[in-house]
Amino acid sequence: MLRGIFDEAAELYDRARPRYPRSLVAELAARTDLGPGTRVLEIAPGTGQLTVPVAEFGGQVTAVELGPAMAEVARRNLRPFPRAHVEVADFEKWPPPAEPFDVVMIATAFHWLDPAVRIPKVGRALRPGGTFALVTTEHVKGGTLDFFARVQECYERWDPATPPGLRLQDESEIVTDTSELAGWDDLRSYRCTREITYTAQEYIDVLLTYSGHRALDAPSREGLLGDIRELIDTRHGGRIAKCYLHELITARRPERRTGH
Repeated sequence: MLRGIFDEAAELYDRARPRYPRSLVAELAARTDLGPGTRVLEIAPGTGQLTVPVAEFGGQVTAVELGPAMAEVARRNLRPFPRAHVEVADFEKWPPPAEPFDVVMIATAFHWLDPAVRIPKVGRALRPGGTFALVTTEHVKGGTLDFFARVQECYERWDPATPPGLRLQDESEIVTDTSELAGWDDLRSYRCTREITYTAQEYIDVLLTYSGHRALDAPSREGLLGDIRELIDTRHGGRIAKCYLHELITARRPERRTGH
């Protein structure tokens, strides 16, 4: 199963994947009244990129992670927070506790869950009036534009699944899809962008945490990453900047129990 491929590189994932912007965490905290009395369920926490800043608010956090290695790194990162714990399980099969949660959140992993199961199960895990918080991350136009135009040739050379002429979208072209949350209350969205500068090795490390790159056969992956390294080092002085769009979508479960 492709979504389990991240567990092969848990330490790299923890080191290379960017944390979420403080502004997004602050917005999440404000919308969900995070604090010592809050019960939070996080689905697919990875190694704790969002879990740790949420745990800093003092609530009780249960994180359900599919990968044992990822979960182990997340536990290490959460040691300063005794009210946070990580369970190794597939959320779609995981039995929620009898006491519902105030907040259910998932960051940059919602697309891995079965569409027929995810929202109904989130609804069952939440108390009436509780908040579902969904964080998405998109790679958008910005940063070192020339690099991202040129790197397309590298992908077309080494990955046959690459659409020809693919280009990053402007953030204004990214459409928010909340159709699955029809019938939920207080549906809101918050967006923020940021650029991160990477050396060639740092950028390759990030790429090696993406499922599509890890799923390539070894010769293709090595060829692709070699070309990318050469492009960064020879045409861009050893550094490039990448632009990320983060979106926080929140909705409250209606007072009547619902999965939709």
